[in-house]
Amino acid sequence: MSSSFHQEDVFASYARLLLKYFLAEGIMCGHSIFLASAEVKPEQVLKDLPGPVIDDPGKDAVLPPDGEDSMQIAWRYQNLPKVQPGTVSSKFGHYYDLTKTMDPGIISNTKKKLFYVSEKCSTSDGDADCTMNPAYQKLLSAVKLYIEEGQFGTATSSENRTVLRIGIHSLGSPLWGEDTGASHHGHPHPSLPRFLYCLRAILRSAFAVCTISMPTHLFQDGAFTRKIEQFCDTVVHLESFVGSDKEKNPVYKDYHGLFNIVQLPRLNSLTCHMPDSLDLAFKLRRKKFTIEKLHLPPELSETVSRSQEDPIFSAKGTDIGCGHSTGSNKLDF
Repeated sequence: MSSSFHQEDVFASYARLLLKYFLAEGIMCGHSIFLASAEVKPEQVLKDLPGPVIDDPGKDAVLPPDGEDSMQIAWRYQNLPKVQPGTVSSKFGHYYDLTKTMDPGIISNTKKKLFYVSEKCSTSDGDADCTMNPAYQKLLSAVKLYIEEGQFGTATSSENRTVLRIGIHSLGSPLWGEDTGASHHGHPHPSLPRFLYCLRAILRSAFAVCTISMPTHLFQDGAFTRKIEQFCDTVVHLESFVGSDKEKNPVYKDYHGLFNIVQLPRLNSLTCHMPDSLDLAFKLRRKKFTIEKLHLPPELSETVSRSQEDPIFSAKGTDIGCGHSTGSNKLDF
C-alpha cells in the first residue's frame, strides 16, 4: 500500500502527536501495529496514546404533553410528530481526548510488534562500508518478517486478516546512526534512500500502511531531502510557530503552525487528487488537535489605504479651460 512521510517541526512535538493519532486510530479499528523508535521506547509511546471519546448516542427529545394550558400552534404544524429525532451526521474515524490516555486493556488486546534501536544495534553492528545502516537493515528485516508471520502479504490468503499499521518515529536522526545527509567523501550516504526504497517495495505487496516522522531540519543538504521525498507517496511538512517570527504575527494568532502539503500520492493513476485548498494550518487545543483551512483575519486598519484626492485635480498648477487655474476650484476658468 502507501507510505506517508512527515517532516518534523523543530521540537518534534506536533509530529509525535500525529504519530500517536495514527497508532490510536489503528488500535480502535482493530488493526495490527508495528512501532519502531530510537529516541523514546515504544512501550512509552503506547502508554501515552490519547483516549477515545465515547459518543453519547443521545435520547430523542420528547415534547411536553398537550394540556389545557398548552400553547396553541398553527393547524399545519399539528400533524407533525411529537418526538424530535436526533440529527444524523456522517462520521469518519474516531475522536480522541488529549487529556486522557487509552485504556491499557485495549492496547494489550491489540496485535503489535515493537522495535527499539539500542546503541549496540546502531553503532557496533555491521560494516562501516555497508551500503545500508545496520539499524535500517534490522528494521527492514523485522518489518518483512512480521508481514510474513501475520500473513499481511497480498499473495497469501487469511480469513481474519486486517491492515498492518507501521509507525517509525524520528527516522534519520543521529540516534538511528544517520550522519544527517553527509559522509566523509562529501556526498550524502545512500543508506536512508535505499531503506525507503526497499520499504516502499515491501508495502506495495502487503496490506500495510506506514507513517514516518523525520527531522529533516537536521540534514545539511536540501537536495538530499528532496531526494528522500521521491521515495514516499505522501509528504507533509509541519512548520511550528514556536521560536519563529510568525509566533507574534497577528495573522497567525489563532494557529500554532502551518500544515504544508509537499506531495500527494499517485497510486495506480497518472495524477493525484487535489484538495480544495492547500493553505492549511493546525492548532492544538486542550483536548484535540485540529487541521483546518487557513483563514486570514479581516483588515481593520484605522488609516485609509487609498487616497481621498480627486484624481482629476491631483496635480496642482494644471491649466484647464481658458484661464490659469491653481487646481483649488473645479469651476475656475
